[in-house]
Amino acid sequence: MSELTLFHADIKNILEQARGKACSAVNAAMVEAYWLIGRRIVEEEQRGQHKAEYGARLLENLSKALSASFGKGFSYANLRNFRQFYLTYPDQAICYTLCSKLSWSHNRLIMRLDDPKARDYYLTEGAAQQWSVRQLERNIQTHSYQRLLSSQGGAEDKLVHGNALGDFIKDPYVLEFLQLPEVGQVKESQLEQAIIDELQKFLLELGKGFSFVARQMRISTETSHFFIDLVFYNYLLKCFVIIDLKTGKLSHQDIGQMDMYVRMFDDLKRGEDDNPTIGIILCDSKDETVVKYSVIEDSKQLFASKYQRILPTEAELVAEIEREKRLIKGGT
Repeated sequence: MSELTLFHADIKNILEQARGKACSAVNAAMVEAYWLIGRRIVEEEQRGQHKAEYGARLLENLSKALSASFGKGFSYANLRNFRQFYLTYPDQAICYTLCSKLSWSHNRLIMRLDDPKARDYYLTEGAAQQWSVRQLERNIQTHSYQRLLSSQGGAEDKLVHGNALGDFIKDPYVLEFLQLPEVGQVKESQLEQAIIDELQKFLLELGKGFSFVARQMRISTETSHFFIDLVFYNYLLKCFVIIDLKTGKLSHQDIGQMDMYVRMFDDLKRGEDDNPTIGIILCDSKDETVVKYSVIEDSKQLFASKYQRILPTEAELVAEIEREKRLIKGGT
């Protein structure tokens, strides 16, 4: 690259960074303004004797006045959203520290969630991982927050390398973007190829900190060769994450094989500065009895998670998550 070309690239980079900062500043200012509008609406409503009628008339009149002065964006529905935004986050500090880091479109999706912990999660992760509105919407629809739990032991109680496990391991994983057949047996090679074809989406579903390393990585001893389906590295956990794909029901042989893979990988591939390797068996279905009485139960390195081929309804996904929780706690 010539000095002149490098000079031009530097100038372009300066301008792009400036535009990004300008967009972020404008976005934060608008989110804060909408919160202030919502607060002012609530304050004015509380002065009315008949709140319901007064509130509706108040918003209708305000919508007409603002639309006449500022144009689009101040419909009756949007003003109700501003009002709800304030009622959801009455603490102004949350608006300034969390909400303002995301666009109004992001905030509008998140504020409709009933669970305060889920809202905090999506606000924090959405900003940190720079999710687009579409990515955020999918994560909410697939209950990403609720699925961040371990296959054994409560996510709140179990740690991996000093990090809360619930921040990294999901159960189930939702892989509707692979467009696999809804029913019928799928070959493991087909599942692997589908993941490679949609690797970017698969990384987003895996969660934060994951980068792809290899497929069918060979690890060899003096007498044998073994091939690991998928290998990733998580820069937050500072460890390799190996995934074994199973399109049938999880068996104790599968668990034993993964246990061996993790031990071998730690011995042959793990670097001096790396934390112990994590192994995830991604299976079509699993018998919790097999899991409970296997080495997975007491291991901090082995996990078994199901995958779903289609995007379930909200009710189906909630039921599945609750079922997993009951099994984790030893219920039926």
